[in-house]
Amino acid sequence: MKKNILIVLFIIACMFKLQASNNPQLPIIPYPSNIQTMDGNFILNGETSVSVVGSYKFENEISYLQSLVKSVIGKDITISNNRGNNKIEFKYNPALVSDEAYMLEVNSAQITISAKAGQGAFYAIQTLSQIMNPDPQGFMSFPNLKIEDSPAFKWRGMHLDISRHFFNMEYIKKHIDRLSFYKFNKLHLHLTDDQGWRIEIKQYPKLTTEGAWRTLKNKHDSICIERSKENPNFEIDSRFIHEKDGVKVYGGFYTQEQMKELIAYARERHVEIIPEVDMPGHMMAAIKSYPFLVDGDAGWGELFSTPICPCKEDVYTFTKNVLAEIIDLFPSKYIHIGADEVDKETWEKSELCKEFMQKHNLEDVSKLQSYFVHEMQSFVESKGKKIIAWDEILQGGTNPDVTVMYWRGWVKGAPLEAVNNGNEVIMTPTNPLYFDYANNNTSVYNVYTMNVIYPEIPEDKRSLIQGAQANLWAEYIPTEQQADFQMYPRMLALAERVWTDDTKHFDAFYTRLLKHFPKLDAMGVHYRLPDIEGFALENVYVGSTRFLVQSPLPGMKIHYTLDGSTPQHTSPILESPVSISTPTALRMALFSPGGARGEIYNLNFKPSDMKVSVSANDTQSGLLCGFFDKKFKNTKEIASEVADETFVVANIKAPKETKSFGLVFNGYIDVPETGIYSFFFTCDDGGVLYIDNEMVIDNDGLHSAILKSGQAAMQKGLHPFKLDFVEGGGGYTLRLQYSFNGSAPRDIPDNWFRYAK
Repeated sequence: MKKNILIVLFIIACMFKLQASNNPQLPIIPYPSNIQTMDGNFILNGETSVSVVGSYKFENEISYLQSLVKSVIGKDITISNNRGNNKIEFKYNPALVSDEAYMLEVNSAQITISAKAGQGAFYAIQTLSQIMNPDPQGFMSFPNLKIEDSPAFKWRGMHLDISRHFFNMEYIKKHIDRLSFYKFNKLHLHLTDDQGWRIEIKQYPKLTTEGAWRTLKNKHDSICIERSKENPNFEIDSRFIHEKDGVKVYGGFYTQEQMKELIAYARERHVEIIPEVDMPGHMMAAIKSYPFLVDGDAGWGELFSTPICPCKEDVYTFTKNVLAEIIDLFPSKYIHIGADEVDKETWEKSELCKEFMQKHNLEDVSKLQSYFVHEMQSFVESKGKKIIAWDEILQGGTNPDVTVMYWRGWVKGAPLEAVNNGNEVIMTPTNPLYFDYANNNTSVYNVYTMNVIYPEIPEDKRSLIQGAQANLWAEYIPTEQQADFQMYPRMLALAERVWTDDTKHFDAFYTRLLKHFPKLDAMGVHYRLPDIEGFALENVYVGSTRFLVQSPLPGMKIHYTLDGSTPQHTSPILESPVSISTPTALRMALFSPGGARGEIYNLNFKPSDMKVSVSANDTQSGLLCGFFDKKFKNTKEIASEVADETFVVANIKAPKETKSFGLVFNGYIDVPETGIYSFFFTCDDGGVLYIDNEMVIDNDGLHSAILKSGQAAMQKGLHPFKLDFVEGGGGYTLRLQYSFNGSAPRDIPDNWFRYAK
């Protein structure tokens, strides 16, 4: 595996002939904290040697570098104490701010890597690997520069759910290679859930002989099978379908020996694997294998599965035995026990639990869950480890020794509650860090500009925020291809966000990101291709129109169809304007040179008249905004309600209320020229835009931030304008932009909005 990733690094480096003098920003992700570029290059060839200055030996990192260099120039570089030129020097520097910090200096005579530990030296090598410039004659050159670099956050993580759908060791190793390439240091593996138990537990063999397998009859598999009819990424991976007792079953698991190999592989790349065994809920795979774990029958409640019973002594024996094997297997100081989404209804009905709660003075089932978690915490801590739990743990009360993983983005106050209690917090809010949610044209921006530390966190508590990670839940991710599609490229935005703690330089980041798409191609990543821009989904034409957009990157081509079929690489290429004079449905997609297909865009074209402007007396600047203090599922539900408050606003904006509500904006839009205007409407949750009393964009319903677009043909002047919006209590995203005559989308000026007194 190391050989494969190093060959990949050689290939991707060949794609970029870099000269520091004409590159104000080198294509490095995450970007270094402090970088100076200079004229000239260091040439690495077969005469180059490696030396170490100081007591720290950097053996692992030097071995990694040697393999990298050999994969490029075909020769070993030797370790030598030679004090001459043409060398790479590793220097022990105990004065650096952390084990992950490094200094990198490249001049024409040598490369110097300064670090206080292996992590920092390894990250310096990864920076070098992103800027190396191989030459066909058998050497490598690096632009002269100076870098001082260290991460903003300790926790830079990715989560992978291997329970709902299974991924083999080869894929996880590739994932680790990619994580380390972008300086992530944590991989959170979700090993167990209702749908499958994926790790061998020697005391309870049925957890894997039975609990690791299921028939393909659950709703998640059924939905994947239906989606696969159009998109092969959703086909259930046939490698994990077997016949068991005459029945086809899906699944798989890792032996402890396999997991030890994976842990060692990750450790070489300075990626810490954090295991999660979810309890007391999400345990159906274990319960089916060992029914004694519940009091009565097991099944599904209104939302979640039956949890294990925390009122039976043999249940505590089971969970502690399982955790003991997990603790012995994983060297990480953290053990994640989940403790989320527990359906407590069975506990409320259980006579055994009523007696247990009375005996232990537990006033309700939330306290009962807290009791169970504290028992697990005490056991884990007795083994020298620390537990992580999802933020529901705060509901029944917890102590400061638990690390809280914040995921419920709609519970805005949870991080503040946790730090005020003294808990360390890892940020994984649903919006924007649930990477199983739609990977769309706003995802990269939303990740790059997110708050890792919320503004309300007091200054003296900010150090308790350890960092952030993205979560990839695999209910609807049955293949490696779809996993990649969901993670990339927004994973790169997170890499920079948690390394630099910067939200202000998105444009510069995006420029560098475009240069990483060929790198991802070379690494075999099935990423979401860049967006095609410069069009609307719902289009109007007056008489006729001609449609043409450009590919966002050289080498990538747009293929389209007009018969409703899915675009393929064999479909016509959009390289000249398509004439449209009748209602038309056009489907298009971007394809990479390797045949990867990007987002499929469904464009509708319909005829329209040029809408006549209206007259309105005594108008004022702004829009009337009705505020509805109530939760709605969609904007249609607002129609029968009376606004709790009405006020004037200068533009379209959502208040940052920590609750659900509805808004209705009313007035006029005053367009300065006659023509067809494109509008781009991003909202979380739902919204609908009306102009001239006709719907232009339907972005309704409760959902994460999604951009939809439409057009309106308007004469110069005033046109009736209405925008409805509902907020479910999580994202508070509301943005309306416009484009005219092919311009880039821009915010609508305040002076375009008017309302009648």
